[in-house]
Amino acid sequence: MDRSEIESGYRKAAWAALEAFPVTAEKLELVSESENVTFRVSARGSDKDYVLRLHRPGYSSIEDLESERLWIRALKETGVTLQDSIETTRGGHYALVDISAAEKRYAGMTTWQEGIPLRDFLESYQDEQERMRVLRRFGEIAAIFHNQSTHWQLPPGFVRRRLDLDALLGEAPFWGRFWEHPELTESQRALLLQARNGLRTVLGAYGETAENFSLIHADFTPDNVIYNGEDLVVIDFDDAAFGWHMYDIASALIEYRFDRDYESLRSVFLDGYRKRRPLTKQDIDLLPEFELVRGLAVIGWFHQRPEYAGTAYFERFKNWAVEECERRAY
Repeated sequence: MDRSEIESGYRKAAWAALEAFPVTAEKLELVSESENVTFRVSARGSDKDYVLRLHRPGYSSIEDLESERLWIRALKETGVTLQDSIETTRGGHYALVDISAAEKRYAGMTTWQEGIPLRDFLESYQDEQERMRVLRRFGEIAAIFHNQSTHWQLPPGFVRRRLDLDALLGEAPFWGRFWEHPELTESQRALLLQARNGLRTVLGAYGETAENFSLIHADFTPDNVIYNGEDLVVIDFDDAAFGWHMYDIASALIEYRFDRDYESLRSVFLDGYRKRRPLTKQDIDLLPEFELVRGLAVIGWFHQRPEYAGTAYFERFKNWAVEECERRAY
């Protein structure tokens, strides 16, 4: 099936899904086609647009997806700006639609968020003070998330996966067996396996406590943060899980590791975080380890998705992770 046939199938499913939501659509614009297929929806007689997402099959159960919506609603009570979820006309937030005879997907809707991805902002904006202000605010938002999840009483039936020691560094990591990526040499595989064992020891000693492990976004990439000209809006809670707060912070900061002003960005992000939530010396000392864990997870993600092989993004992370493993010599 070529791209036009694929897009046609998703578009047909999107129009079918819209029948379950209280929105009268007049236009569908394909925004992205990767694991999830995302459309921008223009509503008739309204200046408000929406997002319709066809979720990847087999990744999250309906219980997982509805729990995600519950957490987002609770987070909005802290005052952070997040997209609003749209309920279906029958209740709940998702409709199951046919993509083909062999594939079904859950469709969910939110309001559209105007702005530009944080990645684009940081790459194009030259005002250093504004760059620092924005990263400091990002740190604040991360801390607000962690404060909320640490003290939140989970609703009955709440379900999200765990990104614990085994899910990150076990025999079958959630994002893939990173040490088996075909673009690694035998010596590089050995380095990654050695680092995996060392990191398991370090994180095992760190442990899971009420203060360092709770619900996290788990994918704070600059593509999942929108700069609207004044504030930041976090989107895409697809990977939200129970995990270490420092892994969440690492998932944000590792994306700027190759920027010319990484140390400054890291410093102001942590300053913003500590404005809202304390970090212990052990937390800070383990940030490089959590960055490496995240880097290994990125390699695993690419291993599971060979269609993205050979990208500069992957090569950069692979080379950095190998160098880190070699330098640390766990």
